[in-house]
Amino acid sequence: MPYTNGMTQESFNSLVTPGTPLETLKTKCATCSMHQLCLPMGLDNNDMDRLDQIIGRRRKVTRGSTLFRIGDSFQNLYAIRLGHFKTYQLNREGGEQITGFQMAGELIGMDAISTDLHHCTAVALEDSEVCEIPFDSLQQLLVDIPALLRHFHRMMSQEITREQSVMLLLGNMQATQRFAAFLVNLSSRYEARGYSPHTFQLRMSREEIGNYLGLTIESISRLLSKFKKEGLLRVNNREVELLDPIRLKAITAGTHSYT
Repeated sequence: MPYTNGMTQESFNSLVTPGTPLETLKTKCATCSMHQLCLPMGLDNNDMDRLDQIIGRRRKVTRGSTLFRIGDSFQNLYAIRLGHFKTYQLNREGGEQITGFQMAGELIGMDAISTDLHHCTAVALEDSEVCEIPFDSLQQLLVDIPALLRHFHRMMSQEITREQSVMLLLGNMQATQRFAAFLVNLSSRYEARGYSPHTFQLRMSREEIGNYLGLTIESISRLLSKFKKEGLLRVNNREVELLDPIRLKAITAGTHSYT
């Protein structure tokens, strides 16, 4: 029977050697359920061991707690092992402007690489766990392991692309398109992690979604009601089921007329 992290019984057993503490085994990168997302495939055992050795610690972050704040000095990147986070900056009025929602398998903290200071604050949306990756140690490892360097560059490129997509989302899309794009994006990210792309929990509040999309909480509530009425969604508290993903993608792309 497959384990939840995608390993078979045989592959799991092959990692268990006499005297190996089970708890240690559970925290190794090779056995993490997010291995294929936050680490490159193709690393040999020695490279995986070296990567394990630089992980500072596995850190639990309770719901509502801060992982890092604006202005904090940069020391670590954080690979999200479990849970969800939001990142935000401060607008001109000193209010919170959410810049992204992050989930397991993603790295956060890359905003600080250029200046050695964090430009956003990261807060856990639920009880979460991260792997601390000291950046100084990682830099040396990136030099020594070209496959890891290529994967890291790819992740940075994806982050830049995501930020550009948000700018396009907020600048050129109507409210219906913004909300449809938000749901489609979540769907694809959950699917990449082996979860259902059609049914998932919204870990963020309606107010937080509105903040991120540049819409009021009333607008988000109206859009939820409208999408439900049109047969696009089924909503039960925070659980959302996408009933017509194809039409949602068409709304996002502007190829489906929707008023």
